[in-house]
Amino acid sequence: MRVKICGITNSEDALHAIDSGADALGFVFYPASPRYISPAHARTIIEKLPPFVEKVALFVNETAQNIQSICLETGCTLAQIHFDVSDDFYDSLLFPSLKVIRAQKRDDILRYKDEYRLIDAFCEGYGGSGKRLNLEWFEGVDCSKIILAGGLDPDNIASIKTYGFYGADVSSGVEASHGKKDHQKVFDFIGKAKS
Repeated sequence: MRVKICGITNSEDALHAIDSGADALGFVFYPASPRYISPAHARTIIEKLPPFVEKVALFVNETAQNIQSICLETGCTLAQIHFDVSDDFYDSLLFPSLKVIRAQKRDDILRYKDEYRLIDAFCEGYGGSGKRLNLEWFEGVDCSKIILAGGLDPDNIASIKTYGFYGADVSSGVEASHGKKDHQKVFDFIGKAKS
């Protein structure tokens, strides 16, 4: 299972996550988030990263032009679109992107079922709420293109492995405080996800 550590705000946490086996790091370009990072700061972190690590830029309520501009400025390699947009919006993005489904009911997880997508629990805010999805929704579903997010932590990551998810995305579940990772939790989370 691939693992993304989201809400990175400093080089120490970024490099530790990679050393622990993370496949991707997430940078939140949503000013209302306690894990917000400026594009300039994100760039200084990304410039220090080794190759073959996916750098994911998380956006809420941004224009396609701003998304492309920030990704190019920072060196991010994938845009995670955390708000509802039309298919035309994705077509207008001249940059690799990942759709996010903020699921409120079982039918929601079947949207874009032929594409790789991230499925998170719906909450009034955006991301990092620690709210879990109902795992029963995924029974009998092909999860091989689903990245699961929401309420994951080192204590429960092993419980999702039987579903065959493509990946897991964690932020608050491995934090010491908003925007600061607990290095032992990161290490344990990745180890259990990949064992």
